[in-house]
Amino acid sequence: MNGSNDFDIVVIGGGIIGLASAYKIMLSHPDIRIAVLEKEEKVATHQTGYNSGVIHSGLYYEPGSNKAETCIKGGKELIAFAKKHKIPYKICGKIIVATKERELANLEVIFQNGLESNIEGIEQIGPEQIKEIEPSCEGIAGIHVPGTGIIDFTKVAEKLSRLIEKKGNGNKVLTSHRVTALDKHDFFTKVVTNQESFSAKYIINCAGLQCDRVAKMDSIAPGMRIVPFRGDYYELTEKVQEKVKGLIYPVPDPALPFLGVHFTRMIAGSVECGPNAVFSFKREGYGKTDFNLADSWDSLSYPGLWKMFLRYWRYGLGEYARAFSRKLFLRQLQMLIPSLQDEDIKPCKAGVRAQAIEPNGRPIDDFKIERKGNSIHVLNAPSPAATASLAIGDTINQIATDYFKLK
Repeated sequence: MNGSNDFDIVVIGGGIIGLASAYKIMLSHPDIRIAVLEKEEKVATHQTGYNSGVIHSGLYYEPGSNKAETCIKGGKELIAFAKKHKIPYKICGKIIVATKERELANLEVIFQNGLESNIEGIEQIGPEQIKEIEPSCEGIAGIHVPGTGIIDFTKVAEKLSRLIEKKGNGNKVLTSHRVTALDKHDFFTKVVTNQESFSAKYIINCAGLQCDRVAKMDSIAPGMRIVPFRGDYYELTEKVQEKVKGLIYPVPDPALPFLGVHFTRMIAGSVECGPNAVFSFKREGYGKTDFNLADSWDSLSYPGLWKMFLRYWRYGLGEYARAFSRKLFLRQLQMLIPSLQDEDIKPCKAGVRAQAIEPNGRPIDDFKIERKGNSIHVLNAPSPAATASLAIGDTINQIATDYFKLK
């Protein structure tokens, strides 16, 4: 292995997790030659590019858990990275607002989580303080999280990509390179793409929405399946954007796998409202009627999906109704900002979430990383993965250093 297409490590997937992992490995092992392969024309095209842009605080996650710790550590590192590389970000703060008595118990659990995780500056607030922070919002109680911020994760990913190529030992970030096969040999893997092939001692799969399929190329039974869920967003029209100063979230229901519809002031100044969460008939389907036969069969032939549907059917019907009814979506938004009217919102983007589901129908809520042979497969990196990306990169680097015995 000494040709121009030979690499020590090939990372499959040019989203923020793949790029952060390659970046951290490069920093720890500057003599190692790394290639990141992305099937689209540019990096950060899917989950990273459609991210809400929120720098999460780690408030929602069980204190001491992997998600809580990587979120808190990763958020601090992300802000430092943004400062160093002049990537625009803003610490705008967030409020989580209860609008019904039955939400107060869950609100208290979240607040205690925050205290145990030492989230800086969090406080319980009443209706008057909610109005002080967000004058258009109405609620009976809330939590103020002053350290939550916003950023453009695509710009972070693009900067990581440039640093990987600039600072490394002949490193490459190659777009429009879709991996079609992994041809295993004794001491290397031939990574076949739609353009050319590469020889690699080691493979790291960070393919997001396609990660289970890449694992199967490597003869790994992933023990889960990626099922796509689309999230539709509206945005506030310019004349009412000032109704939202920062970030406004509802109290999440711990029995459900999604956070609920919320308001996010984006770094460019617009205000997005959403998302809902509905099953998508295409893994990368951003339109309401997008359909792919192979993707649909892949999902609908999986018993785990039907078990999940059975568990959440009532919630799922509500989400589908909101997906096709602007009126119902608006009604959900009015729970937090009652003064919003139909003319105040307009449809904007949709995102697709890679939901990993176990055969028993349980959504996998934490990171899932498998090791086999000369490969590491990141099979689940759920929210807050973008916030935590640099900390996750540290984790992948540590796993790779130990498992691959990198020098």
